[in-house]
Amino acid sequence: MEKALLHALAAMGAVALLLAAHNRAAAAEGLWSIYDQSLRSAKYIDLTHTLTPSAPVWKGFGPAKFEPTVNPETGKPYEYAKDGFEATRYTLSTDQFGTQLDPPAHWAPEYPAIDELPATYTIRPLVVISIVDQVAKDPGYHLQVADIQHWEARHGRIPAGSVVMVRSDWSKEWPDPALATREAFPGVSLAALKFLHEQRHILFHGHEPLDTDTTPTLEGEYWLMHNGYTQAEGVAHLDHVPETGCLVTIGYPKLKGGLGGYARYVAICPADWKYGVSVGEVPEAPLPKSDKLLQWDTTQGVRVRK
Repeated sequence: MEKALLHALAAMGAVALLLAAHNRAAAAEGLWSIYDQSLRSAKYIDLTHTLTPSAPVWKGFGPAKFEPTVNPETGKPYEYAKDGFEATRYTLSTDQFGTQLDPPAHWAPEYPAIDELPATYTIRPLVVISIVDQVAKDPGYHLQVADIQHWEARHGRIPAGSVVMVRSDWSKEWPDPALATREAFPGVSLAALKFLHEQRHILFHGHEPLDTDTTPTLEGEYWLMHNGYTQAEGVAHLDHVPETGCLVTIGYPKLKGGLGGYARYVAICPADWKYGVSVGEVPEAPLPKSDKLLQWDTTQGVRVRK
């Protein structure tokens, strides 16, 4: 009996040592194993429009202007051949431009500006709710609570702290400037916003158009901003993302006191998803050299490859 007990204790000790060794290895490895096991082979999908001077923008802000950066001493643009580099000057009429992240200070100065948002915004579960069929019948359709409940009936409860993107396919006509002039466009109802935040406790929602809703007072955006919530606008390529199972990374410049953010959203989807690109599938470091050089195009007002 004593020998059996000693053997049992020895076995338990060996298991404890193995577990301790495993825990030490895991602690040393940190989150790298998650990258190696999941993120390396995942599919990455850009949900962001490229910024151009002709991108759709509200008439109350006006267009942007891109031009070569000028050397203040010579009054002439920097040139690769003469100076070894070139740079671009961006005259942006607003921080509400292109794919963006609206902090609540956009409407309510008592709440955080873009530089005051917490770093925890960086990565979240991504939910995509489609209203494409409804919009096909009514271009001004707004997401309703019933649409959210229908999504949950198929996929389960929306995770707390997630980002909910509303797919309407409105962005497929981007960058047509006329998009910003349409009075009828897909939106998100105030009831749906309240449900998502107060009942499901999401981080924020996003939509493809440049406004939240078509009500005269923009009641949805007013409610969001005056209750400390952010939102994404001008989101792209939601038709390439599944309704569930992905993450979204969120990046934006840290502009002091900024009331809007030129944001970049990237969906990270399972490795077997049909869209996107995985690490190692395209050159990254070093990046590939092109036989077409980046050159200033005066007609388009941007640099293009020729």
